[in-house]
Amino acid sequence: MRVHEEASEDKEREVEEAPDLMPLSPPPTAAATAAVVAVAGQRLVVGYALTKKKVKSFLQPKLLSLARKKSIHFVSIDETRPLSEQGPFDIILHKLTDKEWQQVLEVYREEHPEVTVLDPPNAIQHLHNRQSMLQEVADLNLSNAYGEVCTPRQLVIMKDPLSIPSAVAKAGLTLPLVAKPLVVDGTSKSHELSLAYVETSLSMLDPPLVLQEFVNHGGILFKVYVVGETIRVVRRFSLPDVNIYDLENNDGIFRFPRVSCATNTAEDAEVDPSIAELPPKPLLEKLGRELRRRLGLRLFNFDMIREHGRKDRYYVIDINYFPGYGKMPGYEHIFIDFLLSLVQNKYKRRLSGS
Repeated sequence: MRVHEEASEDKEREVEEAPDLMPLSPPPTAAATAAVVAVAGQRLVVGYALTKKKVKSFLQPKLLSLARKKSIHFVSIDETRPLSEQGPFDIILHKLTDKEWQQVLEVYREEHPEVTVLDPPNAIQHLHNRQSMLQEVADLNLSNAYGEVCTPRQLVIMKDPLSIPSAVAKAGLTLPLVAKPLVVDGTSKSHELSLAYVETSLSMLDPPLVLQEFVNHGGILFKVYVVGETIRVVRRFSLPDVNIYDLENNDGIFRFPRVSCATNTAEDAEVDPSIAELPPKPLLEKLGRELRRRLGLRLFNFDMIREHGRKDRYYVIDINYFPGYGKMPGYEHIFIDFLLSLVQNKYKRRLSGS
């Protein structure tokens, strides 16, 4: 697992030209992998099934230009035609949530094991529900010399808003609470947050939802992108800390749009160094590697916060499949190198007969 950190504008240009990767083991160079494609005598064909919004944000001109130089060809998949009649593909990228498409893709994977599907639909489903999303992090129980990784205590509410206060009391959760939609369906609404300060306001929430205990974290969130064995970390502004005054003087529900979007970057902001300091690389490498293995995914990100006043305690609060990589500095080189590495690994398996 390799770690990138957010760079300044000048450094970012350097990253885009020659990404400063930290490999767990020496990776194949992009030139060497591109040579494998050339030896095979054909282009690398990547089919994609993405929403219009995702196509615009991900397939940016610079990515497409770099792909052409590396003999990678992106082809749009027509959902109205049988998938088996399209292609042939070497790789399929997708982020469509309807069940019919998921079933089509599962059948295609069984019939075409030679095609790499990023990522398996059944693995992605795990992240569509916030009840199960963080379970792998909790089960990991990661704690080492570099820190401890936790998940917030949470409670799932399926219906009946009037029952929420008693359910919270029974579960022993401490206010304030962050409310998030239970289902993550790719819409902006599924990423909206609400903050409830007092018990009487809980019945104003709209189930189904997940309630998470709010953890003060200095108003800074670390967004950790995973692309295969490479990770990159960026800072984002988050919800501000809550103090006693807030608890005593707020009695409603405060709703927030998507908090950690790219416009909330905290890279150039004047922030207390103890709050802005990135999580230790060895901890992120271990966490990224374990989540990749446990989730069965190669394209995802997770939101992490550091408990204010606890330098070594971190919380993972959200995980997303195929996030907005277009907002990740230097993503073009990272993603193209990842696609080429898939080809080389497949080529090596063929040579070894496995």
